Amino acid sequence: LTGYLRPSSGTARIAGLDIVDDALAVKRRIGYVPEDAPLYDTMRVREFLEFMARIKGLARGAVPAAVDAVCARLALAPVARLQIGKLSKGFRQRVAIAQALLGGPEVLILDEPGNGLDPRQIIEMRELIRSFAGSLTVLVTSHILGEIERMADRVAILLGGRLLAVHALRAGGATRRLRLQVRGEDGPVRSCLGRVRGVGAIALAATSRDDARTYLVDTDGPAVAEGVAAALVGAGFGLVELHEDAIDLEALFLQLTGGAPASARHATAA
Repeated sequence: LTGYLRPSSGTARIAGLDIVDDALAVKRRIGYVPEDAPLYDTMRVREFLEFMARIKGLARGAVPAAVDAVCARLALAPVARLQIGKLSKGFRQRVAIAQALLGGPEVLILDEPGNGLDPRQIIEMRELIRSFAGSLTVLVTSHILGEIERMADRVAILLGGRLLAVHALRAGGATRRLRLQVRGEDGPVRSCLGRVRGVGAIALAATSRDDARTYLVDTDGPAVAEGVAAALVGAGFGLVELHEDAIDLEALFLQLTGGAPASARHATAA
């Protein structure tokens, strides 16, 4: 997505732009912080940010205000005159995010932003990332599922480069699953369910002899169950059973990835 590696197949778009065909335009719209982001340890924080602002093409006269803005947003003013090499891991991560925000990106991509942070710094980083909601899209890749639950609205689960599922997370860090038993043809039932607001993945779990099918339906909140029931009954399907469970992200992740080695599993959140 960042353009550091050329894709071997498939397509991806950011802000409607193809990441290969419109690579430069895409790069202008993203800010990126890799895991263990490289920083110039001998430079002072403000000096480094001014340097990065110029590299990103900001007009000379606009640089001071842009640096002031990201320093204020990332609470870097107290360390602005310190050398980066003398900062704590938490402040180093803030500096890395500050440079990614220069230029006003539409999308911020963070790879393992909590890596190496102590518990207090992890909490601060989580709150910082959540504070960006409403002003830009933040894409976080991480193996730390508990943190993903606490900060994300939506999660995508990847295995070996393949997208397994995309789920909306409700407040509190769990997705809700409905177990439905419905009488009706599979295709029309799925089509009916797919039109209900808040419905995610739909899986056929079993078919009984009396033509009743059991579905597992992921949703983004408790209110969706009522809409599902109304839609099915209104469409003339026989709703035999409906009950709801909340499943946490870890359980969902293990369920979808099965026995795959940990190195192949990854969660991406937005």
